[in-house]
Amino acid sequence: MPCISVTNKRIYLSVPHMGGQELDFIREAFETNWLSSVGPHLDGFEQEMAARLGHGVHALAVSSGTAALHLVLRHIGVTRGDRVACSTLTFAGSAFPILYQGATPVFLDAETQSANLDPAIVREYLRDAATRGELPKALIAVHLCGQHADIDAIAAACDEYGVVLVEDAAESLGATYKGRETATTAPYSILSFNGNKIITTTGGGMVIAKDPAAIATMRKWSQQSREPAVEYVHAELGHNYRMSNVLAGIGRGQLRVLDERVRQRRRVAERYEQAFADVPGIALQGEAPWGTNSRWLTVAYLDRDAHGRTPLDVIQALEQVNIEARPMWRPMHTQPIFADAPRVGGAVAEDLYARGICLPSSSSLTEAEQDRVTDVVRSCLLRAAPARA
Repeated sequence: MPCISVTNKRIYLSVPHMGGQELDFIREAFETNWLSSVGPHLDGFEQEMAARLGHGVHALAVSSGTAALHLVLRHIGVTRGDRVACSTLTFAGSAFPILYQGATPVFLDAETQSANLDPAIVREYLRDAATRGELPKALIAVHLCGQHADIDAIAAACDEYGVVLVEDAAESLGATYKGRETATTAPYSILSFNGNKIITTTGGGMVIAKDPAAIATMRKWSQQSREPAVEYVHAELGHNYRMSNVLAGIGRGQLRVLDERVRQRRRVAERYEQAFADVPGIALQGEAPWGTNSRWLTVAYLDRDAHGRTPLDVIQALEQVNIEARPMWRPMHTQPIFADAPRVGGAVAEDLYARGICLPSSSSLTEAEQDRVTDVVRSCLLRAAPARA
């Protein structure tokens, strides 16, 4: 491993990028002593996010995207013995809340255009499940790496079979679908503000729902299900899932620069596309025709036949010069914890995982830093590519 210097300081995959107003909101929280899980920044963050997304949605700020999804599944009524369908090509946080409720996940394959849930697979699965009397109670459609799934066809199938649709928009804030903001295209949606997301509260998430009564119920659960009494009275199970007023202040500052962050990440993807235009066997995940991709992460796919390199080869070459990259999400049906879970398809997701590499995508990534990344990738692939006749 080379020694670390100023010229090769570490480049991370995706880092927080403050906008400037976050400290003002944090300072206000400290000066007014609103430091717990209630306060004006929480109210403001929820209201401002709902206003940003539009379409009559309501918001609840919580401790993580996983917590948000857990609350949604509980509200839908998912319980032990139920099935919940989910994209197989995703992060484990999309699937773990299914287990929290004692239900069984059913993993569905992806399509290549967006790497998201395949509507044809959804319809095939629901049709067959209906004939067996095994319809899922809910279906979680994940929007990967900044690209919204083709949700209308998925929603139509869910409506036909009476399955509640949930969109996991943890990775897609700032993306659009047919002119609509992500997280507004299903009855329930969730967001994540983890430190690596396009905007962050350092850790946090949000429930988005069109029914204000549903938000009110989940708000109560997120605050340990305390009843409206002078003393602490609890009539039902609660969770310690509320976001703090301080972190919500960070979120309010971050929300003000969301559009700029989307533009910056899209520009990072454009520069990668230009840098690799003459390199055989590498192609960026395209932008699906149904909406704009926020490019939270730039994903490239490798054709090993063109240069003999795998994503791991490139990741290791980057790591040698202190640059972080990672493979595409490993499909959930290949994870040891889900080895016995039912699935429909999976070959497409496995292929995308085998060929995909996530490149540094921070909105603060400088052109000089990106040149370091592209130089290594180009060298790794071109050095291995067979000479052209």
